[in-house]
Amino acid sequence: MKRITLVTGGSRSGKSKHALELAASYNNKAFIATAEATDEEMRARIDRHRRERDSSYLTVEEPLNLAMALKALPRETEVAVLDCITVWLGNLFHREKLTDETCPEIDAFLEILETPPCHLILVTNEVGMGVIPADGATRLFRDTAGSINQILAERAHEVIFSVSGIPLRVK
Repeated sequence: MKRITLVTGGSRSGKSKHALELAASYNNKAFIATAEATDEEMRARIDRHRRERDSSYLTVEEPLNLAMALKALPRETEVAVLDCITVWLGNLFHREKLTDETCPEIDAFLEILETPPCHLILVTNEVGMGVIPADGATRLFRDTAGSINQILAERAHEVIFSVSGIPLRVK
């Protein structure tokens, strides 16, 4: 049975580092990156993340269609680290693919989680622990991320909450 692990926490809480540690023991690993290099700061962030993982990972850069990226993984892939769900949601919002109605990319991703092609380690941000956003679009993003995170946590076999670099097993 393919397992799903959800690693969540605040920004810079050690989520990605822990996800890579969880995947380290596998031979055939993939890393699905959702970030896009839209400016110098994001390029530097992406470069830092690339340096944090070793060359044994097959890297797939896919900002929108996670279901397609998972389906396209080589058959021998044992585990895929998907980093990060909230960046992916931001991409969907930015491209106006996600509104308060429906989003085919989210539906397809949630569907593939029913029978994942390999073990999955999903990284996401917990965005609901701060101040209430002042504008409607930001509240919609926060609410959507919270709803997706709840669905992912329900489907995951294990949920880890990272705080200040310390992973805490929640489920």
